[in-house]
Amino acid sequence: MPKTPEQWLEEAAPQKKKGIFKLFLGYAPGVGKTYNMLSEGIRRKGRGEDVVIGIVETHERQGVRELSSKLETVPRRDLTYKGTAFEEMDVDTILERHPQVVLVDELAHTNVEGSKHTKRYEDVMELLDANIDVLSTMNVQHIESLMPMVHNITGIRVRETVPDWVMQRVTEIVLADLTPEALQTRMKRGDIYPLERADRALSNFFRPANLIALREIALQQVAHAVDRSLETYLEKEGAARRVGVQERIAVCVSSSPAAQYLIARAGRMSQRIDAELFVIYVDTGVDGNPDDQRSLAQNLQFARNLNAQIVRVPGKSVAEEVAKVVRDKHITQVVFGRSAQTGWRRYLYLSVIHKFLRDAPPIDVHIVTQEVK
Repeated sequence: MPKTPEQWLEEAAPQKKKGIFKLFLGYAPGVGKTYNMLSEGIRRKGRGEDVVIGIVETHERQGVRELSSKLETVPRRDLTYKGTAFEEMDVDTILERHPQVVLVDELAHTNVEGSKHTKRYEDVMELLDANIDVLSTMNVQHIESLMPMVHNITGIRVRETVPDWVMQRVTEIVLADLTPEALQTRMKRGDIYPLERADRALSNFFRPANLIALREIALQQVAHAVDRSLETYLEKEGAARRVGVQERIAVCVSSSPAAQYLIARAGRMSQRIDAELFVIYVDTGVDGNPDDQRSLAQNLQFARNLNAQIVRVPGKSVAEEVAKVVRDKHITQVVFGRSAQTGWRRYLYLSVIHKFLRDAPPIDVHIVTQEVK
């Protein structure tokens, strides 16, 4: 019997070795991420694909419950932690079942102690490595490099985050969008939280200024993902790329917790221009106490999660050592941080900048003012 055109195409198509990762991104609870994810899962099931729910949190929302009932759900794993019963996604059962597509809600979730992995995004990575496509959801404020900016805007410190390297693994991002006005209307109707919680939410996280700012951040994130996809496509098609020197951005950090804001700022700059990111720490011997060492370790881990290259050098002069790194690593832009300083501290800070400019090759220098709270 002769092969159909579809069979010929299937044989000719390259076999993928890892699953496709599609993320439904939002800017706040209630914008429709889970609903859209379930809708796609149902459409793909209708096309004949083997689709299962790994985990979906309904939060007692009627529409989400109805859609969830139309797909097979892999039973969750029961865990007990400190005398309390919990349920988590059962990664091993999903791997054994090996569907074509699995739906995994709330990517930034931290698993209960005793789970196979600490974070849900680690569960997702294992599923992708097993050549299973994953549909997942997340709000933009959980992206690690955006955490300091979100804190400055909303005053809320997000505790559950997803490293930026995970975002680089995402194949496709879909923005689940809703205007802030429509979202507030949904809140007032009790469609997101029970009515007794609505007023408190509207006066805190769901304030108009917060929602407008977070929506803008989400739109920028999706726009950046589209640009990256276009560049990848042009590379595959052999289109000529911009001719020029590869940009390399370095940011100078200390043990201060405010350094994470600088690292995040430099990380966003590097993403926008497709530059390599370096984080430089000059050990002058002033960060010897345990608190400083712990804070420094957190800063450097934050940088690693943004795919930054860490450069630690000993030295007495920050300006001289940073200038050496700039020359050795062919850095094209440097980011320095400045807290609001007065008097002799401001003089010392400006002195370091002047010495660096004297010793360094011609490069762009960015001075970022950060708040120390």
